[in-house]
Amino acid sequence: MTQSTNSTNKIAIAVIAGMFAIFGFVTWINGALIPFMKTINELTEAQSYLVASASYISFVVMALPASYIINKIGYKKGMSLGLIIMALGALVFIPAAEARTYWVFLLAIFIQGVGMTICQTAANPYITILGPIESGAKRMAIMGIANKMAGALGSLIFGALLLSGIDEVKAKLGSVSVEEKGVLLDTMADSVYTPYIVMAIVLFVFGLLIRKAPLPHVEAAPVEEAKEGEVTTKTSIFQFPHLWLGVLTLFVYVGAEVIAGDTIIAYGISLGFSAEDAKFFTTFTLMAMVATYALGVVLIPKYLKQDMALKISAALGIVFSICILSTTGFTSVLFVAALGIANALVWPAVWPLTLEGLGKFTKTASALLIMAIAGGAIIPPLYGRLVDANKHELITSGIVEADAAATAATGSYWILIPCYAIILFFALWGHKIKSWTKN
Repeated sequence: MTQSTNSTNKIAIAVIAGMFAIFGFVTWINGALIPFMKTINELTEAQSYLVASASYISFVVMALPASYIINKIGYKKGMSLGLIIMALGALVFIPAAEARTYWVFLLAIFIQGVGMTICQTAANPYITILGPIESGAKRMAIMGIANKMAGALGSLIFGALLLSGIDEVKAKLGSVSVEEKGVLLDTMADSVYTPYIVMAIVLFVFGLLIRKAPLPHVEAAPVEEAKEGEVTTKTSIFQFPHLWLGVLTLFVYVGAEVIAGDTIIAYGISLGFSAEDAKFFTTFTLMAMVATYALGVVLIPKYLKQDMALKISAALGIVFSICILSTTGFTSVLFVAALGIANALVWPAVWPLTLEGLGKFTKTASALLIMAIAGGAIIPPLYGRLVDANKHELITSGIVEADAAATAATGSYWILIPCYAIILFFALWGHKIKSWTKN
């Protein structure tokens, strides 16, 4: 690699890191949005987690169209288009707050998710193939640091803006008239105006600027040639089993990551912590991820192979999940936050392990991996349903509601264990399965 190419790649990495920072900021404010939406729209636990669903289901709807768009207009223009769509989604929050109508909020989140899908479909394969595939996880770890640092910042800012005074409002709701309740909730809903207008402006400006960014053109390496005497038959993405196992792995991983980051504030509140204190809990998870990403940047690939990083991550996920179930109070909250350590290197490791050797199928495969982000739309609401069902059962058996809420929230984290078991399978064997039949 020449010095000029190396310098250009460093600039490209910095620009894409800025993209991942935006993804993190927009994504991780969901931790504050969930209890906020639950209060202003008077929702159940399961209904409130549709905030995550609206964001992540867009990856199923848009991933393949996004791949088509990227093939037509290229990585850079695709990222620009995605950012501008995200800006439009931010503006929809204004009429949503004015009407205080939940489905309009969900529409706004979905539109932002559509834009993010286009951005992610371009940015993830771009940074993976920008350099040697063996160091793909290292570059992805750098992206993760930018993503989670911005996510922590977004969680703190939006937690302060949206959750300020929420405990007092909730205390008043049961003792005021219908008219007074409407005024209280409308006033609370209005707090989204300023942050989302600012967000829309920043996204729109960045979308225009990235069109001018000096990003080098990159393409994936061709599919590896068949060995002498063999005939290559790789003519379809369906002939790469490790790709489909990688998609499943990312599906359960994103679900687990969203549970770790987006439920922790609501979980803390269910345990009796005030919203003022609980608003910091998502930051605990994200900082745990940042610290682990930093280790990944230093260790991968020189001291730690990508598959080994994935094995360690999956094993820690299982251990921490069991610890959540076995503890109570702030200790249990800390183990939820510790899932950030288990989660950090999964995404960076799965991408290069899955895309290795796919050649011309890389863009389509990337779209499938992006579709797997839908795990964040499906698994967290399942957690919410478990909490609702367990809480109802405990209250029916005579348990006080506050105690039932805490016990139900803690016990429902068992859903994480099969997720990390699937990740462990991919780390141990799944990524090595290159053919459906034995040679």
